[in-house]
Amino acid sequence: MTKSRLEAFSDGVIAIIITIMVLELKTPHGTSWQAFEPVFPVFLSYVFSFIFIGIYWGNHHHLLHTITHVNSKIIWSNLHLLFWLSLIPFATAYMGENHFHHITVAMYAALAAVCGLAYYLLLKVISDGHKEGSELLLPLKKQEKKGKLSLVLYLFAIPMAIVHAYLATAIIACVTLIWWIPDKNIEKTLE
Repeated sequence: MTKSRLEAFSDGVIAIIITIMVLELKTPHGTSWQAFEPVFPVFLSYVFSFIFIGIYWGNHHHLLHTITHVNSKIIWSNLHLLFWLSLIPFATAYMGENHFHHITVAMYAALAAVCGLAYYLLLKVISDGHKEGSELLLPLKKQEKKGKLSLVLYLFAIPMAIVHAYLATAIIACVTLIWWIPDKNIEKTLE
């Protein structure tokens, strides 16, 4: 399998994930702000998850550019990540439909943690594929540190959701800010 085929498949799956999420949005019955009020939590959870998936897509894109050779470990690690990301539409709808109830936010945080772990494992597999002394190892190691920090924050958000759902949501949002801009070091090294 070529790198471009792996990237095209991943892009297609991520596009479908976003499409499924938007299909969960229901049109309000009426034109007043009061008509929009019941669907606002669903809309907010969609925006939150769209950004979440978009950030994964951007960082995943950069990560795949570091691959020189696609092997079965990369293929299966990538599928592992895509599997967990494909559950985001379910968690998004569940959280939005239930107005960010603490149980739904805890479940979303747990899924975010599993997605973070899956991305970290893909990152490790790709890093391990580079020879010692490769210029790409340094930026990949920096991403590993961000991956570990993200995982700790996601895991902290799970019990925090039981105590305070909005604070747990803010923690998840903070993790997205950590990854908002893909690592420029990868771009510089590839140039």
